[in-house]
Amino acid sequence: MKLFQFLRWKKQQMQENPAEEEMPSVLNDAIFKAMLASDNEDSREALRFLLCACTNREISNVKVINNELSPAYFEAKSPRLDVHVTFNDGEVAALEMQIGKYDDDLRDRAPYYAAMLQSGQLRRGKKYEDIKRVYQIFFLNCELFPKSAKLPRRYGYREEKENDLLTEAVEIIYYELPKLKKKAYAYISGKAGTETLSPDEKWCIFMKYRDNKQMEPLIKKLCREEEGIMCAEKSLSKISWSYKRYMRNVSKIKARMEWEARQAMSEEDREEERRMLSRTAEEEYRDLLVYGSKNETQCEIARKALAEGLTPEFVQKITGLHMYEIEELQGLNKQ
Repeated sequence: MKLFQFLRWKKQQMQENPAEEEMPSVLNDAIFKAMLASDNEDSREALRFLLCACTNREISNVKVINNELSPAYFEAKSPRLDVHVTFNDGEVAALEMQIGKYDDDLRDRAPYYAAMLQSGQLRRGKKYEDIKRVYQIFFLNCELFPKSAKLPRRYGYREEKENDLLTEAVEIIYYELPKLKKKAYAYISGKAGTETLSPDEKWCIFMKYRDNKQMEPLIKKLCREEEGIMCAEKSLSKISWSYKRYMRNVSKIKARMEWEARQAMSEEDREEERRMLSRTAEEEYRDLLVYGSKNETQCEIARKALAEGLTPEFVQKITGLHMYEIEELQGLNKQ
């Protein structure tokens, strides 16, 4: 294969198989929201299956709606929900991802949110029996009830002593994700399978450990077993590609600005900079650039291309390297 053909093939490979970058965790509320509330079929199906698992009900359709609840009066606190959804015959759910306890009392926040979900339903002339059931669901990366291993914890309006349910109109659900640690590690150690996990437990393990390399076999198995989790994984893959592309663009812009700044330096400034850098430090920097970076393959291609007499501009186009990196490689070739 000629060098030019090889370079063109290698460029295509790099575009189709971008280097792996760190993927933000589902515990990040922005990623959680994007996974479940994006405008695509995978995201909608993931949300539908997750709601089925949390409510123990069949849900046929879901619709994400405005995530900002309207306050009752001008100065009232106006919460912004992670995911606000209506489903089936008008029932409503709010799903929240909470990384820690912070200073908010999550026990008080949940009924406040649930009350606002209810109050936003009725208009003048409507009957109270028209209020649809609301679900306030919290996924917590902390333990709010450390004395109990129960998961999930479900709350409603019940009589103090006889414990009879006043109404089914409100259900508050807490999932404390750290409580599934033992079950997740039991699978990894070969002591248990996934057959003992309930659907909502599988979802919680997926959200808690998806970015954990040690748990990768378990996450892959959950994706194979659960259609909804597979849809969530597909939705996250779309987010992952967008995130990687965004980070690459930021890096390119930053590198371009740095290169232009160097080009604008006077010869006196360049000479001063060279004097400030010791020869040892300069060599270490060059070694890191050529051999230690994530662009090792691109650097090797660029070095061979430059040796064949191709222009730096063309080498930049086929490798994606920054011009200042190519200049450094040119200098090394001359040596």
